[in-house]
This record gives sequence, C-alpha cells and structure tokens, in this order.
Amino acid sequence: MKTRAITGFFFIIVMLASVLLNHYVFGVFYLLLSGLVLWEFYGLIKKAGFKPDVTTGLLNGALIYIVFALATADSDYHKLIFLLPVTLSAVFIQELFKKHDAPFTNIAYTYLGLILTIIPFTFFHALAYVGGTANLHFPMGFLLMLWANDTGAYLVGSKLGRTKLFERHSPKKTWEGLMGGIIITAIAAYIISIYFTELALDQWIWIGVLISCFGTTGDLIESMFKRSIDVKDSGGILPGHGGLLDRFDGLLIAAPVVYAYLYFVTNP
Repeated sequence: MKTRAITGFFFIIVMLASVLLNHYVFGVFYLLLSGLVLWEFYGLIKKAGFKPDVTTGLLNGALIYIVFALATADSDYHKLIFLLPVTLSAVFIQELFKKHDAPFTNIAYTYLGLILTIIPFTFFHALAYVGGTANLHFPMGFLLMLWANDTGAYLVGSKLGRTKLFERHSPKKTWEGLMGGIIITAIAAYIISIYFTELALDQWIWIGVLISCFGTTGDLIESMFKRSIDVKDSGGILPGHGGLLDRFDGLLIAAPVVYAYLYFVTNP
C-alpha cells in the first residue's frame, strides 16, 4: 500500500507538471507516453503468441501523433496527413517478406495497437486546441475529472457496492461504484468551473458525466482484453499500479468522446 501511494503521488505530480509547464512540453510528454503505452500493448500481444510488427507500429504511432498534433495546432500542417497512408502501408508490405502462419492476424494486431492507444492520445492532445488556440485548461480538467471518477468509484464501490456492473469482465465493478464516480466527478466539475471559466458549469458537468461513463467503459474494455490473453496487469512500470495501459484505460475511450463534445460546444 505504501509503494502504491508513493508511486501514485509522483505519477500525479508528473502528469500535472506536463500540463502546467507549456504546450510544447505537453505535446512531447504525451508523444512519449503514447509510445510507451503502445509498446506495452505490443508486449502483451507477443506474450499471447502473436507477432505484431513492433518497430513499424511504433514508428507509425509516433508519426500519427506528430502529424495530428501539428495539424491541430496549425492548419498549415494538414497536408502532412496524406503521408500516413504511405507509411501505414508498410505494415502490409513488410508482412510479405516474413514467414508467418497468420500474417493478417499480425497485421490486425499492429493496427489495433495504433487505434486503441495512439489515436485516443491524439484526441487528448487535441483537447488543448479545440477552441482554436492553445488552452491547457481542457486537458487538465479532463485529467482531474478522470482521477475523481476513479477515486469516487473505488471508494463508493468498496464501501457500498452490491450490484455487479459487468461481472463477466470485471467482478469488482458495481453500479453503486459507477454512480459514486459520477457524483464525485460532478463535484470536481463544479470546483473546476470556478477556476476554469471557459465553459459554463453545466458544460463541465456534462464533460464529467461523459468521462465517468466512457472512462468506465474503457476500463471494462481493457479488462476484457487482458482476460482474453490471460494476464492480470498490463505491465510493471508503475510499482503497485501495474502498467501504463492500466492507468490510461479510461482515457482511451473517453478522450475522443469528450473532444467531440467540446468541438461542437466551442464551435457552434
């Protein structure tokens, strides 16, 4: 428990620092973080006996993140997006020269890693530019509410949880925990609205509800994935907390949904 608490404290400090410093540090930090999450995903797939193209996947992941980061920060970079079909085709071409029994399974897992890990982080990065100019209040608010949801769901679920939410994939999750997470996240949204006035209170609360619902969905999906390949933790990079994929499973589904909501709210 002590190790978990210490790790969690420093993890939160690093995450907040990445948002508080400036948008350049923010962009580079999440580029590295998304690459580590993708690398962890491929490692799990390899343990399950499959052979994704790790090197090509990581290079494409970095390129996808960089291209979309530049395009969201400055529209002059939109043309770079047309490079991606060329580089992504390398996943197919390389498999032609390998003697694997299931080449399309390897190709599918290589692409799945990009879709499941890199794409959500590009949306999370884009939260900072959803209004047209750099504003790190949106990604910071997202992180604060994501942590509030996890904390609320854990505390309420462990004390009052009785009704299983999705026992087949996550036996410990309950409807009571989900509702507790939503309530605590709504409280966090209220506090955030006092300091980050770009949005009205009701809009921050709606973002909190989306984070709670879709963050929990991401957690369930990651649990389903781990059960399908028979592993408990995605890794051991965070002592007492498992792997990075375990820590960011909520972001993977919630970030694109929250970005879509914010885009239509800030660009009526």
